[in-house]
Amino acid sequence: MSVELVGRTKRVRLVIVDDHALFRAGLVNLLADYPEFDVVGEAGNGRDALQVVVETQPDIVLMDVNMPVMDGVETVGELKKKTKAKILMLTISKHEGDLFGAINAGADGYLLKNAEPDELKKAILAVAEGKGILSPDITSQVMKAVISKQGYVPDAGLSKREIEVLECLSQGKTTSQIADTLFISENTVKTHVRRILEKLDAGNRTEAVSKATAMGLLRQ
Repeated sequence: MSVELVGRTKRVRLVIVDDHALFRAGLVNLLADYPEFDVVGEAGNGRDALQVVVETQPDIVLMDVNMPVMDGVETVGELKKKTKAKILMLTISKHEGDLFGAINAGADGYLLKNAEPDELKKAILAVAEGKGILSPDITSQVMKAVISKQGYVPDAGLSKREIEVLECLSQGKTTSQIADTLFISENTVKTHVRRILEKLDAGNRTEAVSKATAMGLLRQ
């Protein structure tokens, strides 16, 4: 079967974004075998994805959450400014911060990488038709988080990496120490801190830690 988009039948154009080369190659080969899909591009990080998506103008972007250079959550927000492509997150992360962060940024669906090929196919076609998709494996977890609001505040929109940086800040670590702890560059740490301050509407690192603690975002 094929999916009907914008009043006419056509193959769904896809761009694959994942920093694991072997997984990305396998996904490209898998989807290329389906007559419904046309894989028009791929990228290994968020920054490269911006260029590829703008150049190829796909219908859907399949993208991981945790990536180097620019993570999936930030990339979703940037893509929504530059393209009309729908975005389906495909990740191993069940972290509520990643999920809500991606959805708040504009993602159209969130699917775990343990999905069966047929499940992935159906999810892509559903997103192409304008439907929202949420992996069955995390539905109950998400519902509990929304109802209880314990351990996460949805509108904070912090990614897993940003939470990790916040935890380091709460321990009084310097930029250099955080970089060593998380195996990232100091510039990347500064970028994460800037985003954290913006998302928590905090004036400095101490205030950000205070707000995050009050929200229940940090381990006690």
